[in-house]
Amino acid sequence: MVLALALPVAAAPEINVGGELVRVLLSLLGIVVLIFAAGWLSRRLQARSLPGGRRLRCVESMAVGARDRLLLIDADGKRLLVGVGQGGIRTLHVYDGAAPASEPAPPMPGFGDVLARWKRTP
Repeated sequence: MVLALALPVAAAPEINVGGELVRVLLSLLGIVVLIFAAGWLSRRLQARSLPGGRRLRCVESMAVGARDRLLLIDADGKRLLVGVGQGGIRTLHVYDGAAPASEPAPPMPGFGDVLARWKRTP
């Protein structure tokens, strides 16, 4: 004779679907807010790094090899062309006269403008 032992079956916990959906949406919203906050903070920090009282800044750089670069440096109103490579740093040319006043760069187009332009393109 076989006796069947009745083991208590553990009831599966009830899942509150509405609560879980709200939790997931709030988490997603928090991540999106963090992304926008990081973009805003990045723009603020880049605006601060614009030359305002700095006496030395790199105006332009160009790679001429795998590890070699040319740098155009503005130092106290003078422009220097500098070569940077494995052998070190060398001044290639010092431009006479004051550095020309540079125009501010045009503002970057907003994401909406880029998206609208992309939608118009066939």
